[in-house]
Amino acid sequence: MNKNSNWRVVTLISICFIIYLILSIFSFAFDFKWEPFEKVNLITDVFDKNKKSEIVKEDLQKNNPENSKSNSKNLVQDFELYKKPNFITNFYKGDSVTALTEFAEKLHQLKTSKKGKIRIAYFGDSMIEGDLLTQTLRKLLQKEFGGYGVGFLPIHSKVGGFRQTASVKSSGWETTNFMDKGAKNMYISGFSFSGLGNGSFTDKTVTAPPSLQKFLIYGESNGGNINYDGTSISLQGNDLVNSQLLSNNNATSFELKSNSATTPFYGVSFESENGIILDNFSFRGITGVEFRKIDEDFLKAVQKANHYDLIVMQYGVNLLFRPNDTDYSYYTKNMTPVLEKFISAFPKTDILLVSSADRAFRYNGEYQTAKGLPNLLETQARLAYDHHLAFFNLFETMGGENSIVDWASQKPPLANKDYVHPNGKGADILAEKLFHAIMNDYNNYKPKTETTP
Repeated sequence: MNKNSNWRVVTLISICFIIYLILSIFSFAFDFKWEPFEKVNLITDVFDKNKKSEIVKEDLQKNNPENSKSNSKNLVQDFELYKKPNFITNFYKGDSVTALTEFAEKLHQLKTSKKGKIRIAYFGDSMIEGDLLTQTLRKLLQKEFGGYGVGFLPIHSKVGGFRQTASVKSSGWETTNFMDKGAKNMYISGFSFSGLGNGSFTDKTVTAPPSLQKFLIYGESNGGNINYDGTSISLQGNDLVNSQLLSNNNATSFELKSNSATTPFYGVSFESENGIILDNFSFRGITGVEFRKIDEDFLKAVQKANHYDLIVMQYGVNLLFRPNDTDYSYYTKNMTPVLEKFISAFPKTDILLVSSADRAFRYNGEYQTAKGLPNLLETQARLAYDHHLAFFNLFETMGGENSIVDWASQKPPLANKDYVHPNGKGADILAEKLFHAIMNDYNNYKPKTETTP
């Protein structure tokens, strides 16, 4: 064999080796399965075949909130925990596991120091419209941990007359919301307002407070200004979202007028200097997927302007709009990018998914729980499980199957005859149950300052 032939053989072997090495690396890195690689993989002697799964497992453990009491234990996950009523779960088994660890630590700090704010964003549909459920939850949390004030109010509200905790009377605003085609980057309330409008805002949750901070929440001002109770105030911020203190006194109401037609206005807020601030973000008819219209940078700007320590998402009944639907895989597909965006934009914030409550349709002449509700609950729980979020089963907490029918039939009733919405009394009961679940979760928490024996 001549030298040229030898060189061609060496070259061919070298090329084949390089190709096989590259394919072996891809097989290892991306779990690509092919029988020759299972028998002979060129990098199995370099890397432990179990190393990748160990790395993934370690990464998941780091990203999963674990109760500091249980750090030394091997926690076991159990998806079936989602079926448990009156219980916030992160799907880890154990009587002393805390699901909302970041939130619990902040509650502990507030309880100890009496200083600082804990801000909660509670998202939902018509189930919490008019501050239903959230008004009682806010009251209970503020009584336990301190604070007062109704929190966020939109610039304009169609339920201003229905809501008992606040009054919003406004006119002259141009409104953009989730339902508008092509709308983008409304506030997390689902609304944005512009124009030379005016409004009157009142916090009805407090009377003669020692001091009450009043904030305006708005977008890029570009030198805009407003009239606040007869005084002209220049808007200072030019971020995507800005929060500007308007006054800090014992007044519980004020009037506002826009002098800037181009500035986007989002809402106002009544807050104590310390304690719990719980914002109600209700939007009738939505399922949560509408947040795809708000990009991640905007969400990060929200967090920068008003830092949220807990995000609650309560959706579901609007997915049950046809009585015989049972497949909600489309919801998983549409909601997954929304949750991923929130997780990325609020990295140090606990997120709690609250399931659908009961909803009934007429089957064979009588109202019964929607056929698809068990599948929807499992779908919602799976979203929480797969994204390492906390979960609260509202359906089981209110009594499970046919509970909405029972609630509507009681005297006095706890739900409306539409067999969808709990009324004020029913919403108060659900708020109390959620509060006790939060307290149980908090009471399991062991502060970071304490050492584990």
